[in-house]
Amino acid sequence: MSKEVPVYGGQALLEGVMFAGKEHMVTAIRRNDNSIDYFHVEKKKKPLYQKLKKIPFVRGVVALIESAGFGSRHLQFASERYDVTPGEEEENSEEPSKLQMILGVAVVGVLSFLFGKFVFTLVPVFLADLFSNWVPNKTGQIFLETAFKLILLLTYLQLIAMTPIIKRVFQYHGAEHKVINCHEAGLDLTVENVQKQSRLHYRCGSSFILFTVIVGMFVYFFVPTDPLWLRVVNRILLIPVVLGISFEVLQATNALRNVPVLRFLGYPGLWLQLLTTKEPKDDQVEVAIASFNKLHEVEKHPEVAATLHHD
Repeated sequence: MSKEVPVYGGQALLEGVMFAGKEHMVTAIRRNDNSIDYFHVEKKKKPLYQKLKKIPFVRGVVALIESAGFGSRHLQFASERYDVTPGEEEENSEEPSKLQMILGVAVVGVLSFLFGKFVFTLVPVFLADLFSNWVPNKTGQIFLETAFKLILLLTYLQLIAMTPIIKRVFQYHGAEHKVINCHEAGLDLTVENVQKQSRLHYRCGSSFILFTVIVGMFVYFFVPTDPLWLRVVNRILLIPVVLGISFEVLQATNALRNVPVLRFLGYPGLWLQLLTTKEPKDDQVEVAIASFNKLHEVEKHPEVAATLHHD
């Protein structure tokens, strides 16, 4: 029996990359003195979460909420340190308790995710309704709503990609994908090997976002669009349904990516990644490699985690 290959995920940050394994998450960021700093979070298993993660269509929503909470802690670490000279970090004598910080960051991460989802779900509803006199039928309204949702998403991504700081985050996003692709190809993690890899990956959260748009369109055919208030209500109530199905679609496309006839199912998500990833520079790839290697080191020798920053 072949040994199960560990699956790794990641997240691009301000001047860094976070990689997550089954039990640990490690971030590496480039400080302004060119050194690399690390942050570690242990993924403590919660019995309820573990049970819910085994239920299809429910596990996706649970995983998203969990990753939003964890991801916010890594984002906070990166944003507070990447442009601060080591040794000059401000020490607040009136820091909140560790529990307050963890809960606070987790709540902010989840609320930010939900707010964004509400905006991208509901704004297209009202825009499509403005054209109800010209496109009164249900099918037309759903297609119009989906079109507005895609336009809103693509415009948003294109605009933020023009800002220097987000462009660099997207470069680190590309570096993250390249490292995972290099690892999954069984190659040594050198800058040269990593840079030869694709900056696109089937499991990316960008693909998931696009799948929510496509899946949502099909789900909405099963519920009424009139009157407007009912349409708004069912769009809100269906958010977890759309998220759950989209997660399963993402998993399926990843499982089928090596099947020649079916690998094209994941192409729309890969195309969107052309906006959310950029080709990284060598020094950015070095940070991504450092993060992945440090995660491996912590997995093999958990005591190493004590030497890293943690909350």
